[in-house]
Amino acid sequence: MTSRNRALIAAVIIGIYLGSVVLANWLTTHYGFVPVGFGETATAGTFAAGGALVVRDLVQDLVGRLGVLALIVIAAGLSYLVADPFIARASAAAFLVAELLDMAVYTPLRKRGRFGGTWWRVAVLAGAVVGAIADTVVFLWVAFGRSAIWPALPGQLLGKLEVALILVAIGSASAVLRQSEHA
Repeated sequence: MTSRNRALIAAVIIGIYLGSVVLANWLTTHYGFVPVGFGETATAGTFAAGGALVVRDLVQDLVGRLGVLALIVIAAGLSYLVADPFIARASAAAFLVAELLDMAVYTPLRKRGRFGGTWWRVAVLAGAVVGAIADTVVFLWVAFGRSAIWPALPGQLLGKLEVALILVAIGSASAVLRQSEHA
């Protein structure tokens, strides 16, 4: 793969990350809470936020930990342009706390394997679980108050983890396809 192709892929992944954060905040601002299955509800941006929780691990691999933190600040600024300021602020706080916890889980596990492999899947899923819990609790607390946490927690986690599982499956499948092309 050429350096130009790598740069293009990196730009697309970073764009997806920023877009998913901004989309999550826009959806939550405009649609509030929606059903996510099994009788649970979550903020409308939950699925987009769940995607951001997984994509940020790819972004961390591309731009490093400080780069991800800088992108959280950029996403917060963009969110203020399209979302309610309370939602944008809650999102920034939630993504920051979740990212710091994700770094403590994902980064050491990720070093054990390559993209698409078993350790990569373990790292992404473990980081997504820790990140989803932290993101959900902080977001709900800052945006809606402490009393909103427990009623909304199951639906928020369900939505985020559904997306995380789908994206990990896609990443694993793409890694298998890449390996078979090189074999």
